[in-house]
Amino acid sequence: MSEYQESNQQSATGTPRWVGLAVAVLGGVSLLGLGVGFSALSHANSVETSTQASLKQQNDALAQRLAKDDEINQQLQSDLKVVTDKLNVTQADLIAARKQNKTAVVTYDKKLNALGQDVNQKLATKANAEDVTKLGTDVNGVRTDLDATNSSLQMAKSEMGTLIARNHDEIDQLRRMGQRDYFEFTVNRKGGAQHVGSVQVELKDTNTKKNQYTINVLADDKSFEKKNRSVNEPIFFYTGGSRQALELVINKVSKTSASGYLSIPKSAGTTAAANTGSGQ
Repeated sequence: MSEYQESNQQSATGTPRWVGLAVAVLGGVSLLGLGVGFSALSHANSVETSTQASLKQQNDALAQRLAKDDEINQQLQSDLKVVTDKLNVTQADLIAARKQNKTAVVTYDKKLNALGQDVNQKLATKANAEDVTKLGTDVNGVRTDLDATNSSLQMAKSEMGTLIARNHDEIDQLRRMGQRDYFEFTVNRKGGAQHVGSVQVELKDTNTKKNQYTINVLADDKSFEKKNRSVNEPIFFYTGGSRQALELVINKVSKTSASGYLSIPKSAGTTAAANTGSGQ
């Protein structure tokens, strides 16, 4: 054997085995690192995609909510305009009513002043007690008419143009005006039908919390029931003896009774009074 071959054999025999194992381990670690890196990159891409989808969904939901809020805002603005218009109309009616009342007061003040001047003139020329008493009666009559007129200006009007009295004093004021006859009454729920003027009324039910009642009216052998009517809300109906409507108003209700009045035109009031006496 030559010296060259002996040298090569000694070199091959001298290489340790752990070098190969280290190379193999390093190769495995490299492959594992590549796998982990690829997995991390895939996960990052998945998270980014999911985040973008979530952000898009939130943006869409926010856009829908803003659109809905804008629609609600427009509706509220429309409702506010309607309420404002109604308030303007109500304020205009109130101003007109105040002007009308003020005009009426001024007119009656002028009448009082004129009457006072007339009284002073007559007192200067006629000093007897009879003339003074007569003039004083005229002044008191005018003052009474003024009080009744001012009170009637504060009363509500029905759809038929009649004034609606809310208590006994206002009913007396309407009586003094002399346009209609008024029959006051109180009807009990368990008392059955009761004669009022030329008709009969029967109380069916009352609701004190809502100030409502149910009543049955009998006229000309016919009856009709009015359910859940409000206090001071007039009920109009016709009878065979009248071309004008009769008006029934309940002013107060309790658990067992109802009080109010029946208003009859003068032409029909005479007949009703003859049939029922006072009717009150």
